Amino acid sequence: MARAGRRNDWGFPRWGGYGADRAASQVRLCDRHGCEERGDCPAPKSPNSKERWYFCQAHAAEYNRGWDYFQGLDEEERARREHDERRDAGGFSGGAFYGWGAAGDGSRSRDEMRALEILELEVDADFEAVRKSWRRLAKANHPDVKPNDKDAALKFQAIQAAYDVLRTAEERRTFKP
Repeated sequence: MARAGRRNDWGFPRWGGYGADRAASQVRLCDRHGCEERGDCPAPKSPNSKERWYFCQAHAAEYNRGWDYFQGLDEEERARREHDERRDAGGFSGGAFYGWGAAGDGSRSRDEMRALEILELEVDADFEAVRKSWRRLAKANHPDVKPNDKDAALKFQAIQAAYDVLRTAEERRTFKP
């Protein structure tokens, strides 16, 4: 029995000859008008829609900066959805301040402990003591009080950052969904 012709599937694995498929591959372009880049980042056309835009990476980033999940909803629906989202994610927020190997009694993170040191407080200080210490140190090191003093300016920035860390942690602890 004679062969009709020589086969060209000598490669491994034997899927066919190398380079046998010469057809052009389909490339989706970015949906942004005038863009010729590859559009491989899907983005919803509207909230809760299955229809998608396909953008290049640069235009996807631009689109995401302006994205509003609540766009087109009335105030009541917006409040209900926000409440549902917070309720469903509430299980994760309860353990947010527990860190691996945190200093102190385990209720404060390492960043909070550093912030307490900057504000010259003990590890068991309550938030009222934090606020009083922040005001005292901020008044003493404010750039208007000590102009042209770079050390005081750096100390003032550190005091502000420490207060922001402790204020955020306090809000997280006292948040009731």
